Amino acid sequence: MGEHMHDYTVVPRTDEEKAKTLNRLKRIEGQVRGIQKMVEEDRYCVDILVQISAIQSALKNVGYSVTERHMNHCVTDAINKGEGEESIKELMAVLKQFSK
Repeated sequence: MGEHMHDYTVVPRTDEEKAKTLNRLKRIEGQVRGIQKMVEEDRYCVDILVQISAIQSALKNVGYSVTERHMNHCVTDAINKGEGEESIKELMAVLKQFSK
């Protein structure tokens, strides 16, 4: 899971960027645990579905944030090194997966 598909240099995230993303993911993790508890407690299906929808939206937003950062730093860096075409191709392949 920690593997990446390319040999490009990764532009390190700042501590602030890491903290912001990790906090968002921890919040989502908490929401998932909440749904597990709802299932255990036989809560109403529609209430569970509403929570699942909220999690999907939150995950998409984290994805958009990571994508924006990647474009602003990693893709820009690749373009400056003459490797932009490959970097863009890689990103587009991932975005197609994202939109399935």
